[in-house]
Amino acid sequence: MPQEPAWPESHGEQTDVLPVVRPYQHSSPDQATTDLALPDREEPGPPRRRGKRAAIIGGAAFGVLAVLYGIDLIATKDSVPRGVTVAGVDVGGLDRSFAETRLRTQIEPRLTQAVHLRAGDAETTLNPNQAGLKLDWGQTLDQAGSQPLNPFTRIASFFSTREVGVVTSGDQAKLGTAMDKVGEDVDRAPVEGTVKFDGTKPVAVDPKQGQKLDRAAATTKVLADWATGRPLELSVALTPVRTSPEAVRAALDGIAKPAMAGPVLVKGEGKDATVGPETIATALTFEPADGGVLAPKLDPAKIVAAAGPQLKSTEKEGKDAEIVFTGGKPGVEPSEDGKAINWDPTLAPMLDVLKRADAREVKAVYETKPAKVTTDQANQLGVKEVIGEFTTGGFAADSGTNIRVVANKVDGAIVKPGETFSLNGFTGPRGTPQGYVEAGVIENGAPAREVGGGISQFATTLYNASYFSGMKDAGHKEHSYYISRYPAAREATVFQSPGGASVIDLKFTNDSDTGVAIQTVWSPSSITVKLWGTKRYTVESVPGSRSNPSDPPTKPGPAENCHASNGAPGFTTSDTRVLRDVASGREVRRDTRTVHYNPQPKITCG
Repeated sequence: MPQEPAWPESHGEQTDVLPVVRPYQHSSPDQATTDLALPDREEPGPPRRRGKRAAIIGGAAFGVLAVLYGIDLIATKDSVPRGVTVAGVDVGGLDRSFAETRLRTQIEPRLTQAVHLRAGDAETTLNPNQAGLKLDWGQTLDQAGSQPLNPFTRIASFFSTREVGVVTSGDQAKLGTAMDKVGEDVDRAPVEGTVKFDGTKPVAVDPKQGQKLDRAAATTKVLADWATGRPLELSVALTPVRTSPEAVRAALDGIAKPAMAGPVLVKGEGKDATVGPETIATALTFEPADGGVLAPKLDPAKIVAAAGPQLKSTEKEGKDAEIVFTGGKPGVEPSEDGKAINWDPTLAPMLDVLKRADAREVKAVYETKPAKVTTDQANQLGVKEVIGEFTTGGFAADSGTNIRVVANKVDGAIVKPGETFSLNGFTGPRGTPQGYVEAGVIENGAPAREVGGGISQFATTLYNASYFSGMKDAGHKEHSYYISRYPAAREATVFQSPGGASVIDLKFTNDSDTGVAIQTVWSPSSITVKLWGTKRYTVESVPGSRSNPSDPPTKPGPAENCHASNGAPGFTTSDTRVLRDVASGREVRRDTRTVHYNPQPKITCG
């Protein structure tokens, strides 16, 4: 049998064996190739010898690594740990002093540059100096820590980086002020989508959600990252809106644009009114509704203001029943019902009409307007006798004119059971357009003139008539100083602002079960007021004594139209009203009112 090539025997000695090339004979003598001769196979030695050799190799390797670890540890003793970056600047492995130099070189230029901030969809800047921001170089490097002793950590530092950021501080007041300014640039209220009108042109207003800066989180972010040189993203709280751009477009195309297509006709009885696009544009608005849609809303007052005057002639003014006095006795002048447009049902289909290109009209709906006081009501008021009256006189001609105008206005006024009569409210403004003239008044204790002067005399007369009628006082005010032609503590004044607003008023309440009618009788020298109704009481006035007298001060009069006067002393007094039942004479109650009058100044003329 052919024999396999034999490996050289080993005699226990370890030799280096190199490959050699030797010929290999094939079966054919004319073919020859070369092949690598295999080294002689080493016979395995004893196990103890192999383990000893591996231990020697491992120990040598560990020793080498230990030496290298020690050398690296000593070499980097005062250096920043490898892989450390500060605000994006690589300082790993550098000596601390050199690392600080590098940081100052690359970061210090940023410290005076504006910090760009983004919050939501708003962008703004922050000035570090104005915000009181500062960088602590030493503490920044301290954040990197000391050299790690763990060998695996040291090896990993060759292949990784670690950002430690910067240590900054901020002046609390300055930083707070700066962040408030950032908030002003960032914060905004939500804007709901709507459609507005530029003249008669509808304009879409897209919705925009609101946002509010998270002050605490933003301040923390700025302190941590302001020196990086990168824009900072700040947190905001968003306030959602109810509408959507699609809803705005639907309202624009479906309602707003068709509404401006032309006028709308309001068809009245015998006459029509035209409401043009200009008026419609001012009256038509849009509001968010459920489902995120825009709901159209029409201001009826603006439509009525445009169409009402055009249709005024188709309406009929009603008339309340009045108490008239003929031959010294009261009678009833019948009431008349009115007819007026009821605008609510008239304008109800208006929004639907505005969506149409044609047939743009609505029909006026009329309704009967009953009189506030009907003929039957007036006849049932129980106005049958005088229950109280009073007369004053001694007024000048110009004051008399004003007294006559106000008396004619009040004559025939009806006060239903439970109602309160207000003189200022009933007459309204008392100015030149109403027929009043300039007359004498007392202003700050001195004579003066103004339109409507003298009305206080009518107020005093009316107050006393209600006083003796047993009416309930609902508010009045006496003159600030005593006027001798009026009973002390039993008189009244009234006053309106130049615009006609009530300032001092005279009011009384009809607390009886029957109605009361006011009759006025004017003459050039006197004014009488009578209250008619059903008599309940006999009334007695008991004047009180005067006390606390005070002397009048001296006061210079005006440079022009000065009227010297001796003035009058001030004092305190009272009046007691005693009410007795008209049938039995039994006292029902008594009311006492105490009044203090200021002294009327003594006026001197230069």
